[in-house]
Amino acid sequence: MEPVALTSDQSTPDVPPRACPPEPWRRQTARWRAIAQIAVCSGVPTQLLIAQLLALAGVGPFGAGGSLNATWVFVVSLVDTAALIALIVIFLRSNGESVSGVFFGRRTGWREAQLGLLSVVPVLLSAAAVLLAVRYLAPWLHNVPDNPLAGLLKSPRDAWIFGVVALVAGGLREEVQRAFLLTRFELHLGGARVGLVVTSVAFGLAHVLQGFDAMLATAVLGFIWGAMYLWRRSVVAPIVSHGGFNSLEILRYLVIGPGA
Repeated sequence: MEPVALTSDQSTPDVPPRACPPEPWRRQTARWRAIAQIAVCSGVPTQLLIAQLLALAGVGPFGAGGSLNATWVFVVSLVDTAALIALIVIFLRSNGESVSGVFFGRRTGWREAQLGLLSVVPVLLSAAAVLLAVRYLAPWLHNVPDNPLAGLLKSPRDAWIFGVVALVAGGLREEVQRAFLLTRFELHLGGARVGLVVTSVAFGLAHVLQGFDAMLATAVLGFIWGAMYLWRRSVVAPIVSHGGFNSLEILRYLVIGPGA
C-alpha cells in the first residue's frame, strides 16, 4: 500500500502566527516604563510614604524650637536607602538586566575604591571653588547663612549618627540611584549625556534648602560623580568618593564650624 501524500492543508491546522507588537510600539512602551521607574526611584514617593508612616507613629521632622529631628532624619534616610535599593534591584531584574553588570561592570572593586579615595580631595576642592566663585560673582545666591542639617551636629554622638547617614544615605543610596537613573536615560530617554545633565540638575535642586550657592555646587558634584560612573561603569568609585566627601564635610564642620 502506497503512503498517502499529505497536502499542505492536511499537514497542520491553520494556526495564526503569534502577534508581535511593532518596533515603535515596543520602544514607546520601554520609554514609559523607564519614566515610571525613574519616578518611583526618584526618592520622593518612598520618602513621603516613610514620613507619613512616622507621622502616624508620632515622630515628626521637627523637634523643639523648630530644629530638625535627628531621629526622623536617621530613620527616613536609612529606611529609604533600603527601599530604593530593593526597588531598583526588582526593576532591573524585571527588565531582564544584570544587577551586577549595571552596578559593577567588569571592574575590580579594590581598584575602584582606590580611585574613589584619590578623587575625594579634588572633588572637595572643586566644590569649594564653585562656592567661592558663586559667592564672589553672585553673593545674593548665598541666601542660607547656615546649613539646616548642621543643627543635627550638637554632640560627638550626633556626629557619629550623622556620619552613618551621610555614608549610607549619601554615598551608597545616591550613587546607586544615580547609576540606575543614568542607565534609564541611556537606554530609553535620549542617551547618557542627557541623563547626566538631568540627574545633575535634579541633584542640585534637591539641596536647594541649603541655599542657592550650595545648590549649584551640589549640581557640579552630581555631574562629577555621574561622569565617574559612566566612565568606569561601576558605582564603587562614586560611592567611595561621595562618602569620603561627606565625611570630610562633617569633620570640617566639627573642627572649623559652620561659618567656614
